[in-house]
Amino acid sequence: MRGYFTTNKKEVILIFQEKLLHLIHCRSIGNKTIKNLLRFDPDLKNLYSTSLNNLQRYLQLNPSQMLKFSREFHAIQTKKLLELYAKENIVIIPYNHPEYPQLLREIHDPPLVLFSKGDRSLLSNKAIAIVGARDADNYAREAIELLLPPLVEKKFVIVSGLAKGTDTIAHESTIAHGGKTIAVLGGGFFHIYPRENKQLADKIQHAHLLISEYPPIWRPEKWHFPMRNRIISGMTLGTIVIQAKSRSGSLITADQALEAGREVFALPGQINQPLSVGTNHLIQQGAKLVASGQDILEELNLD
Repeated sequence: MRGYFTTNKKEVILIFQEKLLHLIHCRSIGNKTIKNLLRFDPDLKNLYSTSLNNLQRYLQLNPSQMLKFSREFHAIQTKKLLELYAKENIVIIPYNHPEYPQLLREIHDPPLVLFSKGDRSLLSNKAIAIVGARDADNYAREAIELLLPPLVEKKFVIVSGLAKGTDTIAHESTIAHGGKTIAVLGGGFFHIYPRENKQLADKIQHAHLLISEYPPIWRPEKWHFPMRNRIISGMTLGTIVIQAKSRSGSLITADQALEAGREVFALPGQINQPLSVGTNHLIQQGAKLVASGQDILEELNLD
């Protein structure tokens, strides 16, 4: 591996990116562990020359964890992965890259890397999230059709998670209205979930944008989705919750939006409907009740 003796800044950045990608692909460690190392070696200049004892100390791993990490670390062929990703037009955006969304940098636990396919210029546009129930009904569809046009007219990028129900409606309606959308995935690009949204994902990656913090070769895991939600809320000015049961991933997204100091909007629903319990509760807790896209623009001082 070539060292940091080069004076070519671009090459230095690429070397750092390759080393960071090497760590990201180790399933035995997460962002927190990698950030422990970055505190000692911000440029990862010494990643391949540091002794195992020092590396274990920097990563803050116990002996068993270190053994597992070491085996995995030495098995990963980073250059081959980078070649594969380049062939698939996957662009890697590290946390210190100019294209990395500024709003996302401000959250408590920003992802170290975003994998992207599509129009990366959308990352610099103002954006708002739409989330809700996977079993969304016609009320959700009608509401999104009502809320979207003023947002699209103001050039908002609509961010959602490519899940069934509300997310799918939000992406499809945005495209139908001539707007731009970003889908944040809970797994890698080679394993689109749910499978029935593969065609929608293809459409988004060609004219809009797909992003994920998970390596393209990784399959989605159940615990990925709550983590994915912090990106949806973190890269947007506000989150619109359309429908949600009393326990819902959408409510997690709303909580993460509030934690990041972002706006939360909720669509009111009938009090005898399970899909209204979560949104009505959000309104009781202070979320902005919305009945039109104009309500959202006024709250954001963009009317």
